[in-house]
Amino acid sequence: MQKAIITAVGKNTFGIIARVATKLAEENIDILDISQTIVHGFFNMMMIVDMEDCKKPFSDIAKDMEKIGEEKGIQIKCQREEIFDKMHRL
Repeated sequence: MQKAIITAVGKNTFGIIARVATKLAEENIDILDISQTIVHGFFNMMMIVDMEDCKKPFSDIAKDMEKIGEEKGIQIKCQREEIFDKMHRL
């Protein structure tokens, strides 16, 4: 399984999760877990996905997520699980 972590942070707007989930489905990426919260109008989401069946390179998916973030006026990052884990062990 090739897991990745997708995070989204910014001012809440309609359809953030729907837009991200639709793009992931189009690319055969399975959502394994998702957590989201809105605090005083600010949106925060963390999603764990399985990219094993995805045909696109990881870097293209990461760019696609960043583009969706730009469209929605938020910041969306996509990181490989092993990189995410190492960054958060320090």
